[in-house]
Amino acid sequence: MERAELILISRVRIMRPDDANIAGNVHGGTVLKMIEEAGAIISTRHCNSTPGERCIAALARVERTDFVSPMSIGEVAHVSAEITYTSKHSVEVQVNVLAENIITGGKKLTNRATLWYVPLSLQNVDKILEVPPFQYESQEQENEGRKRYEAQKLERLETKQRNDVILPTVNTGVTMKLMDEVAGIVAARHCKTNIVTASVDAINFHRKIQKGCVITVSGRLTFTSNKSMEIEVFVDVDPFVDDPQARYRAVSAFFTFVSLSKEGKPLPVPQVVVKTEEEKKRFEEGKGRYLQSKTRRQAAPHPLTQQ
Repeated sequence: MERAELILISRVRIMRPDDANIAGNVHGGTVLKMIEEAGAIISTRHCNSTPGERCIAALARVERTDFVSPMSIGEVAHVSAEITYTSKHSVEVQVNVLAENIITGGKKLTNRATLWYVPLSLQNVDKILEVPPFQYESQEQENEGRKRYEAQKLERLETKQRNDVILPTVNTGVTMKLMDEVAGIVAARHCKTNIVTASVDAINFHRKIQKGCVITVSGRLTFTSNKSMEIEVFVDVDPFVDDPQARYRAVSAFFTFVSLSKEGKPLPVPQVVVKTEEEKKRFEEGKGRYLQSKTRRQAAPHPLTQQ
């Protein structure tokens, strides 16, 4: 397959008033949903690029999503996805979102994300298939991709997270949108101000979610810096048809929010008060993630802007 075929513009659409959050910008959950759809399309296309059993690519993990700058109502969202690495059973996809000013034609980078997908057989969605070979531009690109793959694999093992994926019968974009909404409620209650999503770390799909289940989305504040707050979000599943007692955790993630004034300026965040040893442990772990994120932001190139 030619590399040009692995670049996908998944969606180009204007942002409407019902896409707005309480701050008046496009809801973070709306952006997450568009990102997931782009990744799913390009991964599924690649995984069916060779003869063999047909499959659909299911989201296994969102490595990280950065909200570089806000998108406004009336702007046009351009979502592009690119396959950057493949292992035997997974596909790494990088997604960028640009916001276009329809009057001036200027574009700015608003989001970038890294996601992992796994191909599931259409005949048996419990069966994971092998990913077709991928042609890299250079050996260095393949080596860098392998490092990222091993790093996220190690992180899952360290946190005792299972390498399962959700069934393609459940819309993962909708799940992530719900998680962002719950995290936003927790953040707004803490600050009593307008809030916006700044980033999302490691959305992990631990176990499968099937149609007919009842899901409960909950969040808790784990860490605050001077100008940001981290919220841990869980999705718990009740398969009440089969076994009403067998609730399990299906998804977890860490969302980072910032507080804004009515003029859209960053505000100091009230500090979280930790009391128990468990709360102190969660705070220190959140502080570690915050410092790692800060280092990545400082090393990242300046956001893309086109006039």
